[in-house]
Amino acid sequence: MSFSDLGLLPELLRAVADKGYDTPSPIQAQAIPAVLSGRDVLAGAQTGTGKTAGFILPILQRLVADTAHGTSRAPRALVLTPTRELAAQVAESARSYGKYLQLHTYQVFGGVSINPQISNLRSGCDVLVATPGRLLDLAQQRCVDLSKIQVLVLDEADRMLDMGFINDIRKIIRLLPQKRQNLLFSATYSDDIRGLAERLLHDPLSIQVAPRNAAIELVEQCAYRVQKEQKRHLLVHLIQEGQWHQVLIFTRTKHGANRLTQQLEGAGIKAAAIHGNKSQAARVKALDMFKRGQVTALVATEVAARGLDIKELPQVVNYELPNVPEDYVHRIGRTGRAGAAGEAVSLVSGDEAGLLRDIERVLKRSIPVLQTPPFKIVESAPLPAGQGNRSGERPGADRPQGQGRPPHNGNSHGNRGSDRRDTRRGPAQGARGQGQQQRGRFN
Repeated sequence: MSFSDLGLLPELLRAVADKGYDTPSPIQAQAIPAVLSGRDVLAGAQTGTGKTAGFILPILQRLVADTAHGTSRAPRALVLTPTRELAAQVAESARSYGKYLQLHTYQVFGGVSINPQISNLRSGCDVLVATPGRLLDLAQQRCVDLSKIQVLVLDEADRMLDMGFINDIRKIIRLLPQKRQNLLFSATYSDDIRGLAERLLHDPLSIQVAPRNAAIELVEQCAYRVQKEQKRHLLVHLIQEGQWHQVLIFTRTKHGANRLTQQLEGAGIKAAAIHGNKSQAARVKALDMFKRGQVTALVATEVAARGLDIKELPQVVNYELPNVPEDYVHRIGRTGRAGAAGEAVSLVSGDEAGLLRDIERVLKRSIPVLQTPPFKIVESAPLPAGQGNRSGERPGADRPQGQGRPPHNGNSHGNRGSDRRDTRRGPAQGARGQGQQQRGRFN
């Protein structure tokens, strides 16, 4: 099957070809015809499956075919995402695929000034991509008209519920026309997601392109036992001996991300941190440097890294295991994307043994525990005064990682500022040759 078999407009096919794609992924092959037909869709798809194009392409085609909107410049399609980074990426995809169409896409999210967004919305757009908190602020100030929305997309709905956005989503839905098409995309199907789908979707087509909570099969997974205070030394060894040039490292907290970044820099490894206390400009800069190869290690919290699209990322490291097993799936899903192989390494201390067992139960498979290679305990060189990762940070209320799932009663919002809501919860080969693979578990 090719994209031309899906009934897409020549302008869209041309944009797809410009990006070098000719064969649709499984989620695209199923979702595009369903969305074009006007049906509601409930899709279970992991990151890296091409789900964004699966809803953006048919939405653009439907908007072009709609001639009844007249001269109104109110948005006709709304995509809600859990994080700023994902909102920016979805909007960029919409602009890229729609570059040969007379359609306009705009994105709004917290962490940046609201005034330019208000000004741009007055100019009008066809597709609006937004995080829930900032969109509600704009709606409450009557700066955005949602009465013309024909298609609503909840992208990464499971993460939005985990981050406590359910009440915001309900408020937004009440502002939309009752007659509309609804598309819900989620990596996992929790009871909360199923409940939301029952209330939101009408006779939906259910699409499942990967087993529930299954990790990307092309990702080679392994773990090392290591004392908590020695993790950073083992990590430095793995990066240097394995000659890793691009590795995404997950920590549970913003403070932990800052500290580890500073330690890696002190060990001579170029590193940057990305988390909710960083300004949007600082986060974009760090991600861009990482993609360009100017930074070897990008240290991130779960929230900040959610939705990041990094092509051919070779390694992901769980410096600290997540308390929620499903988050492990999302983390390692950063690598092994679009058919490329990847490697996920977990550094597991004794107090994390139970977390590893929980992850294995979700995966329905064991994660190989490799013999820990010998490594040096080297103290990091102190950084010059003023250097480190505080540049670009701002006060914020990112939920510390590893605290489990927040309550879904809306009380987790705290401060009603949209910036706070939108930023809460984005060598192994060399080492392996030195020891035998073990299938043991932690005691």
